[in-house]
Amino acid sequence: MGKVSVFIYITIALLLLLLLSQSPKKPNDHRHRRLKVRSSFNFNPTRHEAVPFDPLVADIERRRQDREWEKQYMEHAHPELVTHDAAPGEESQPEWEDFMNAEDYLNDEEKFNVTNRLVLLFPKIDVNPADGYISESELTEWNMLQSQREVMHRTQREMETHDKNKDGFVSFAEYEPPSWVRNSDNNSFGYDMGWWKEDHFNASDADGDGLLNITEFNDFLHPADSKNPKLLLWLCNEEVRERDTDRDGKVNFKEFFHGLFDLVRNYDDEAHNSSHLSDDTMDAPARQLFAQLDKDGDGYLSHEELLPIIGKLHPSERYYAKQQADYIISQADADKDGRLTLLEMIENPYVFYSAIFTDDDDEDYDYHDEFR
Repeated sequence: MGKVSVFIYITIALLLLLLLSQSPKKPNDHRHRRLKVRSSFNFNPTRHEAVPFDPLVADIERRRQDREWEKQYMEHAHPELVTHDAAPGEESQPEWEDFMNAEDYLNDEEKFNVTNRLVLLFPKIDVNPADGYISESELTEWNMLQSQREVMHRTQREMETHDKNKDGFVSFAEYEPPSWVRNSDNNSFGYDMGWWKEDHFNASDADGDGLLNITEFNDFLHPADSKNPKLLLWLCNEEVRERDTDRDGKVNFKEFFHGLFDLVRNYDDEAHNSSHLSDDTMDAPARQLFAQLDKDGDGYLSHEELLPIIGKLHPSERYYAKQQADYIISQADADKDGRLTLLEMIENPYVFYSAIFTDDDDEDYDYHDEFR
């Protein structure tokens, strides 16, 4: 049955490619737009980075990121070995393994043909069920898979840095906060004091053995995606500490309304349609939610009472994966039936790459940043 499905996909794909090759090009056809891989990478894990739709592109980015990571690691851990004197002609001899010429690769149809890539990827996404359509849930799952691979790759890379004795675990004594934490003031990024400290480490230590394995270390770096109850409560504690302006250890309605409620509202309303509403208009729904969370009715929210909304205060990778899927479908779904056919994908190829790539030479190019 599997071989029959593959044959059907290949037959349909060939027919579509034949039709497309014979059909007139649209005036705004961007099939020859030049793509650019991100040349730099933000190593701050608290800032969400969109992950490439195409695993092959993700691999190119990872190789370039690893090269930059190795450079930063050597500069920090072994400055005595770093030399800034480049050998004559060094820059003019890029190595393929480092993907220094990635843009040339991506823009060479013999090596990377966007249409052919979509034909290849379509049956890998259309799996539940394999019915010739890609639904929002299927696309979300695909984005999640790419994201999980990316996140774990970064975690393994960080593990290599901090696991000083190479025993497969990281102790708090071994852990050293990243440079962007060490070089920032206490209020940078909204992650002051508690983040990257021992209570954060201990909350990530699910089995309480004083060491973080790869799963626990991944939770430590990405707590919003953790299922560890201790770590989720720690996140709630952090919210109370950051929002508690009168330092009484709890969140009153005023502290909740000016900050937390906006985050919850924006999470529930991804289009932010109510962002223009006045405080008076939003007062009633805010009080209703506050009352629902305030289980003991004392007029304050403890860190335990914030647990039901912590996923909205710290969105997970699934939230961003769904956002990306919704955006792609909104742009490529020509018949507006809420799903994508292979033809719709082929006719809108750069929708699947524009969220990651930029094109400074194309004035009509619209760069989308809504899921970063």
